[in-house]
Amino acid sequence: MTQVLLTGFPGFLGSELVRRILSRKTKPSVVCLVQPKFMSLAKKRLAEIEAELAPASGKGARAGLAGRLQLVTGDITQKDLGLENPATLAREVSEIFHLAAVYDLSVKRESAMKINVLGTRNVLDFAGRCAKLRRLQYISTCYVSGRYAGIFREDDLVRGQEFNNFYEETKYLAEVEVRESMKAGMPVSIYRPAVVTGDSKSGETQKYDGPYYVIRWLLKQPTVAVLPVPGDPKRTRINLVPRDFVIDAIAALSESKSSAGKCYQLADPDPPTIDDAITLMGKATGRVIVRVPMPLNVAKSAIEYVPGVYQLLGIPASAVDYFIHPTFYDTTNADRDLAALGIHCPKLADYMPHLVEFMRAHPDIESGAMV
Repeated sequence: MTQVLLTGFPGFLGSELVRRILSRKTKPSVVCLVQPKFMSLAKKRLAEIEAELAPASGKGARAGLAGRLQLVTGDITQKDLGLENPATLAREVSEIFHLAAVYDLSVKRESAMKINVLGTRNVLDFAGRCAKLRRLQYISTCYVSGRYAGIFREDDLVRGQEFNNFYEETKYLAEVEVRESMKAGMPVSIYRPAVVTGDSKSGETQKYDGPYYVIRWLLKQPTVAVLPVPGDPKRTRINLVPRDFVIDAIAALSESKSSAGKCYQLADPDPPTIDDAITLMGKATGRVIVRVPMPLNVAKSAIEYVPGVYQLLGIPASAVDYFIHPTFYDTTNADRDLAALGIHCPKLADYMPHLVEFMRAHPDIESGAMV
């Protein structure tokens, strides 16, 4: 039986990707590396997955998966991934999905370096000891581009870019490590999602960040809502992609032999402008939006230093940079290979109402990262 190791469970993407891996025709077993502090949540998710994938015969969820899903205690920031028996697992693993990272625009550099860079280095070291390894599936981010002005292609990485935050910088440094391993002969596929939102059909999400900061602010206001807008919203674009598109893409491409050695920017090939996205948010929330032009530094300073502004808006200063993000993401590899698999990125206009509906129904979900 093929054995897959996955980091990043029970996270937002990892929890759904596990379902897809278990549904493969080859019926692989999946070992999820889980930090001790998340083990309780992981066990809950495992029970949910077992119930969902159980056969209709009523023999029970465990029988349906035949023990193919296991949780092991570990930590990517530790030597040997914090495993009790790393050599035993390394002998059996033939595929690794590395999703674990700190997804937080406000993260401190020390924490980001430890989790995103050292953690990835430890995964690469472990992968190098897996004699049966056929592929390392590495989840990066489009924002390794930093503030690069212009078209950032899937084969681009080191372009002299500067970064908005330590999340971007450390994901960039981590991908540099991955590409060095690729050059040394490790079989790798790289996936770079843009800003991931909830499911395009149900709107389901695990945390409210990114565009949700603006949606929440609009929902706090009456029918006529005021929104400070830095930069020129008709020139700058925002690249949003729903979770189901990202999962569909990774699940399908990871099974394709032709995806080995490639990098895929899982982004909207025709993203809306900031102004268009605001209009869609206004329509979905039932708000008439009064846009208030504001210089970037004024907006960020007000949030950071004026008492009560952050508490009122609920929009962190780190998110404001993306109102003037200068990068356009080329998706040539993704468009070509996903089209052959019948997968296309949904349009924001088609699923924005579902994101808002879910947020209205689940107002208590928070925006913090799993760290």
